[in-house]
Amino acid sequence: MPIPEDVTGDEIDADVRQELLSLPKTLADDVARNLVMVARLIDEDPEGAYAYSKIALRLASRVAAVREAAGFAAYANQKYSEALAEFRAARRMTGGVELWPLMADCERGLGRPEKALDMAGAPEVGKLDKAGQVEMRLVAAGARRDLGQLDAAIVTLQSPELASNSVQPWTARLRYAYADALLAAGREGEAREWFAKAVESDKDGSTDASDRLAELDGVEFVDALGDETAEVVVVSEEEEEEETAADEVDVEDEVQDDKD
Repeated sequence: MPIPEDVTGDEIDADVRQELLSLPKTLADDVARNLVMVARLIDEDPEGAYAYSKIALRLASRVAAVREAAGFAAYANQKYSEALAEFRAARRMTGGVELWPLMADCERGLGRPEKALDMAGAPEVGKLDKAGQVEMRLVAAGARRDLGQLDAAIVTLQSPELASNSVQPWTARLRYAYADALLAAGREGEAREWFAKAVESDKDGSTDASDRLAELDGVEFVDALGDETAEVVVVSEEEEEEETAADEVDVEDEVQDDKD
């Protein structure tokens, strides 16, 4: 696959570059450029990222960073069995636990939430950093929901990280997951409160918390013109009720005029 000329391979992290030193220089450069393309495309074009990851994998399957990148690309394309295999391979090579939550989420994707919960209680979780532990908590809560255990999912998400007022990279997603679980359990008032908190902490728009909050507040976005230049009109439930009442009055007036 073609790689833009501005991609040199130097863009990769120093740790990954260090791993590639075991390869001949020309090969290392080729692998690095493909890994850059994986990182560049994985959010907006996951299929393209997956294609580049397969090339890198063919070139250097014995490099842990390559196996990890291939796992992320497969995961982004919901190829959970393949992603799990790549994450396991990377973990065997490095001995690290950083991929443990993603491996557990792959088990969920494969329809094995019980396995994900087993992993959430494994000793590896205690070796994760704070971000990894929060991610593991999110996966465990998701597994509880997969099993229809809404109350257990809510309890799983209740933690010092959730209660903290400080905003961390994981804060918005944690608050969002908690709000969503509350809403699924029919606790709409509490859900609204936590969606609002998620909005406050979601500075980069990583969730659709603002849209969910608007839905709970009865705000509807209406295409007023029906074409590409349409403006967006915000209509609340209260305004809809007022418009409906006004329409009913108009109808009554018309009926009265017909009688006269």
